[in-house]
Amino acid sequence: GTHSMRRTKVTQIYKKTGNLRAVQLLLGHTKIDRTVRYLGVELEDALAIAEATVI
Repeated sequence: GTHSMRRTKVTQIYKKTGNLRAVQLLLGHTKIDRTVRYLGVELEDALAIAEATVI
């Protein structure tokens, strides 16, 4: 379905770029922990990547 495709697309973007903030914006999430949960990544890993990424 479309939701599955949406998840696959943002997961691929995250894996290629490591840019959690970009994925958060694409998904329309207001809280980073929702994005982390959605992607199924560890919070500490995700926050480390997000902090290291300059937008």
